[in-house]
Amino acid sequence: MANYTPKNILVTGAAGFIASHVVNRLIRNYSDYKIIVLDKLDYCSNIKNLLPSKSSPNMKFVKGDIASADLVNYLLVAESIDTIMHFAAQTHVDNSFGNSIKFTKSNIAGTHVLLEACKATGKIKRFIHVSTDEVYGETDGDAIVGNHEASQLLPTNPYSASKAGAEMLIMAYHRSYGLPVITTRGNNVYGPNQFPEKLIPKFILLAMQGKHLPIHGDGSHVRSYLYCEDVAEAFEVILHKGEVGHVYNIGTTEEMRVTDVAKDICKLFSKDPATNIKFVENRPFNDQRYFLDDLKLRKLGWSARTTWEEGLKKTMEWYVNNPDWWGDVSGALLPHPRMLMMPGQTDRGQLNGPEDGKFASHDVSSNTLLRDPSSKRSGFPKKHSLKFLIYGRTGWLGGQLGKLCEKQGIPFEYGRGRLEDRSSLLADIRNVKPTHVFNAAGLTGKPNADWCESHKAETIRTNVAGALTLAEVCREHGLLMMHFSSGCIYEYDAAHPEGSGIGFTENDKPNFAGSFFSKTRAMAEELLKEYDNVCILRGRMAISSDLKHPSNFIIKISRYSKVVNILNSMTVLDELLPISIEMAKRNLKGIWNFTNPGVLSHNDVLEMYKRYINPEFKWANFTLEEQAKVLASARSNTELDATKLKTEFPELLSIKESLIKYVFGPNMKNFTE
Repeated sequence: MANYTPKNILVTGAAGFIASHVVNRLIRNYSDYKIIVLDKLDYCSNIKNLLPSKSSPNMKFVKGDIASADLVNYLLVAESIDTIMHFAAQTHVDNSFGNSIKFTKSNIAGTHVLLEACKATGKIKRFIHVSTDEVYGETDGDAIVGNHEASQLLPTNPYSASKAGAEMLIMAYHRSYGLPVITTRGNNVYGPNQFPEKLIPKFILLAMQGKHLPIHGDGSHVRSYLYCEDVAEAFEVILHKGEVGHVYNIGTTEEMRVTDVAKDICKLFSKDPATNIKFVENRPFNDQRYFLDDLKLRKLGWSARTTWEEGLKKTMEWYVNNPDWWGDVSGALLPHPRMLMMPGQTDRGQLNGPEDGKFASHDVSSNTLLRDPSSKRSGFPKKHSLKFLIYGRTGWLGGQLGKLCEKQGIPFEYGRGRLEDRSSLLADIRNVKPTHVFNAAGLTGKPNADWCESHKAETIRTNVAGALTLAEVCREHGLLMMHFSSGCIYEYDAAHPEGSGIGFTENDKPNFAGSFFSKTRAMAEELLKEYDNVCILRGRMAISSDLKHPSNFIIKISRYSKVVNILNSMTVLDELLPISIEMAKRNLKGIWNFTNPGVLSHNDVLEMYKRYINPEFKWANFTLEEQAKVLASARSNTELDATKLKTEFPELLSIKESLIKYVFGPNMKNFTE
């Protein structure tokens, strides 16, 4: 068939990795093509990726979402679009396990909006839909011939399922309405400009920082890798020579195990793989192999030109020379990132640096031409990487979290809804649009846990029903919930005797049911384990530098006429609350013993109080049996094993060191009676 020559091309997701290389290539090779690039500038897009094309009068950048039907229809008509190259998509598999609804909205619903617009205008001569090799599902390890374009689609994860779903719509619109579509399914792509949630840039940046390269499972998974410029050339060939109604695999027969990729990167940085590679927990349903038959595309005249060694070296050199291209990507470099929104995300809606040029851009939110981003007031709106929704405004923890957010410059709002009221929680999510939710609204008792014994309905409503309702709403919206719980679900036993240094781990079953408060905390924790979007923080005997607050464990026991003297784990909030924010940034999940390492007794704490704060202070002890006579419920006394938290945060101080640094030291000169 004759070659196709486009005139006005709309490229979606154009500031992303692959699409930007395609746009830059087309601008470089075809001065008579007009290219409209559309991108909403999500976390993995960067307008700087289009720097090579900034001076071209043939390119116009439009900031907007393909899900906006009005915008898409306007662009197709106003710009006389005859060709669409549809790259815009959510693509990271790990993210799809934590936020699958977002993938359906972007990859299926967004594609549907484009198709409807094409049908309405009736002017489209080519619609190139960019899919993935993952729609075929896992390839047998001993297969000699790869999946061909007519192979059955058997996606195995939410990401690939959403791409397969989009393909079904593409096929339907071709058959029902005659839309001239072409679909591509490609192997893994690597090269400069790629956001480091992907394997190769992640490993390169970690190697640059002297950190371990985390490999999922045993590292035997096999992938095929294509250099970005080769893939851009493939799209150039398909654009001009591809046949309407056909599918083209963009692949290579060169395959590599993940361990081999890591070893090659270690070699580039002169590092020993034996000491710089770390094997971590595998991700769910990690397909062993994807293998494509690309004969059909090769018949059009395309083949990969760049060797693995050459491409990897080019990629490494680019990241070494551009280490800050993406800003703070610490969240992406974690072994299992779930970027509901990327922690540390910086404003990528503008071009920075001395090489910036004028970039004519259209802001669909204001419907005005944007200013030159190198000017003092950029037309691109400033984006925040984080926004917290905090429940527990009137509580001690919630109040301190708000102050910490103010101090760190993190946007936040307090929730207005009641935890057990689903509709009010949904309203909060809609209005605030948070990236993370903090639940510090549990009932602990007024003034202590005895209150819960006579207020069981209220305690269950908040600590159990409320926590579960909030977790469910957060999961539906792809949000991580940081849940402040309690370690008062354990008591010393034969396997964990007092003073032995053997603490209860996150995996141990609760063994203390002496108070109704503890029962509700254990019950909620057991049920919250079913939610993969929850991070449970078990605190104990919370202490802060505010030595006037009645909830402070030091103030509580200093006001008792008598106290028991038993070793316990404790939580210094001045040190650990900032860590909870960092845990949110890292999107950590599961159960965490949220205490400082080590134990102190009541007498140890009061001795320090006397030494540092009030030399005249006196107190008396009594036994557990004597204590039981004056309390409505028993108290938990135990040691929690903080190894997991200490491993994640090596700088975490022991309980005694933390009390001196954060509580008693700062208060020595400030304390007044």
